[in-house]
Amino acid sequence: MYIKEDIIRLKKRKGITIFCHNYQTGDIQDISDFVGDSLELSKKAQRVESSKILFAGVRFMAETAKILSPMKKIIFPIMEAGCEMADMVDIDLLRKMKKENPNAAVVAYVNTTAEVKSLSDVCCTSANAAKIVNSIKENEIIFLPDKNLASFVKRQTNKKIIPYNGWCYVHDQINENDILRAREKHANAVLFIHPEARENIQLMADYVLSTGGMVKKAGELKANEFIVGTEEGMVYRLKKLYPSKDFYSLREKPPLRCVNMKKTKIDDIKISLENEEPEIILNSKIIELAGKAIERMLILS
Repeated sequence: MYIKEDIIRLKKRKGITIFCHNYQTGDIQDISDFVGDSLELSKKAQRVESSKILFAGVRFMAETAKILSPMKKIIFPIMEAGCEMADMVDIDLLRKMKKENPNAAVVAYVNTTAEVKSLSDVCCTSANAAKIVNSIKENEIIFLPDKNLASFVKRQTNKKIIPYNGWCYVHDQINENDILRAREKHANAVLFIHPEARENIQLMADYVLSTGGMVKKAGELKANEFIVGTEEGMVYRLKKLYPSKDFYSLREKPPLRCVNMKKTKIDDIKISLENEEPEIILNSKIIELAGKAIERMLILS
């Protein structure tokens, strides 16, 4: 496709590095410099030499890149590409929970807005959530926003977990029949499930993993067939990395698709490269406070 060639030329000429989450479409993954999960991309944002980053994902990810690298220009093609789970957090309710639990640390999943991060003690990702909770001194944890990830963490700690009642609509919709049908169709396949799925679904999995964990585990195992229990974009990523292995989406009809992740099209990438906008702009105080929570996560993870 000519547009891919145009994008590659544009990003090189302008010195713009393209970051892409695993859930983006395959054509966008193909033209990106770095593809990964939230933790991988957070770490890379600090280390990359480029002064300009274009982020293909959802808004909180681009905000995280800006918080970690405030002097860099963060270009985000579709500002409307938000995260429904991140938007579930009510700031007043969070403040109320903190007041009612004065001894609790607030652990915020990175799938939160910059403002929520600024009110938190430390951030986490699905890859390091249990490790973060077990690494901090507090024995009471307000965990937000994902109640399903909270239940995953709860099984791996002796600490008191106080969950916020949020969820990812893509993963929360996975049901037992989806698992049974996939197991019947692919009897020899290893089943990966993301920890944003409900607890009963997690317990049916062979492995409960972040998307980065899925990449690693698929490479480590001798198995050649895998059922991928997360957003459909991950199947493309795994197939590209391990072409000799077979990867099946847990559910194809209706697909496990994040509407917001799919709002960014390859044409949008080209336009944003040409114009170097829209740009993520955050309040300096928010950057300072949220940065402390994210930096603490990176130190502990």
